[in-house]
This record gives sequence, C-alpha cells and structure tokens, in this order.
Amino acid sequence: MFKKLNILDEKDPHLRKISENVIFPLTKEEKDLIQRMVDHLTFSQIEEYEKKYDLRPGMGLAFPQLGINKRIIVIVYEVDEETFENYVFINPKIVSYSNEMIAAEAGEGCLSVNREIEGHVPRHARVTVEGFDENGNKIKVRAREDLALAFQHEIDHLDGILFFDRIDKKKPFYKETEMRLI
Repeated sequence: MFKKLNILDEKDPHLRKISENVIFPLTKEEKDLIQRMVDHLTFSQIEEYEKKYDLRPGMGLAFPQLGINKRIIVIVYEVDEETFENYVFINPKIVSYSNEMIAAEAGEGCLSVNREIEGHVPRHARVTVEGFDENGNKIKVRAREDLALAFQHEIDHLDGILFFDRIDKKKPFYKETEMRLI
C-alpha cells in the first residue's frame, strides 16, 4: 500500500543542518524509509500514479527532506519510458568532477521548494560519487549530465545547501556561449 511521504518545506530548519554519517548496519526503519523514497519517486514520474496520488514529479530525495539529518540520498533516474535505475547512496562523497560546468536550461526544482525560482544553477557536467549501499558495501558511480546534476543537488541537501543558494544573484542566467545548458 503506497503512502505519500511528508516532505519538508524549505523553511524547515532540518534542511539547513549538516547531516551526520550513517553507522552500519542500517535499521529496519531506515531501510523501510529508503524503499518508500524509491516508491514515491518512481510513482511521481509515472503520470498515472502522479495524478492518482497527487505527487509532484521528482527524481531525487535526501533524508533531511524527511526530517532526518543522516547522509542518505535516493535518486530514481528514468532511463527509458517508465524504466528506472535506482541509486541509493549512504554517506556519499563526490571524489572527482569535470572542469566543465553545465546548468539545467529550465532551472532546477526541488520537492522541498514549493515556488518557482528563476536562474541557472552551475554544476559539474560529470561527477564520480563514492559511498555505500544499504548493506554497507562500497559503491561508486560516474554520472554525467542530468544524473550528475541530481547527485550534486541531493548531496547539497546533506550539507544544508538548497539549489537556489548556488544561483548567482548578480547574474542568475547564463548564455549558451558562457555555459552549456542542458
């Protein structure tokens, strides 16, 4: 039985705290919450369920958005029509990144930000992320383009950073000649 998650709004102080590293093994509650996050994000990207459960589409969530300041992120990435790859990273760290910077042309959104925010968020075009899976096994992924943006966005949540903090107030938009927009 699907139960919608209670995602905190940007004004909640949990979203501005630096999260703590997770100690293994994970609790049953943590594992259950991770599965609920995967379900929520998957359903939010399938139109039928998005409407049925009144969900805002999203591809990533971090534990702080649920009021738990632990270093856990979940990304559900649609690789093909209603075909998804799930990324569950515990204690994730960006260990390398490209010099090339990109931004989402339409700007970024966040399930904790319930308003339109204009501006481009500069992000690395490629990142390598290391962390652990739910069983404490070391994992690593090399992400590019929109998946790289999602990892950077979610890891920012673990450090109390919201995407609009990264928008340059003096120059909120870039031209294609200044930065590649995807």
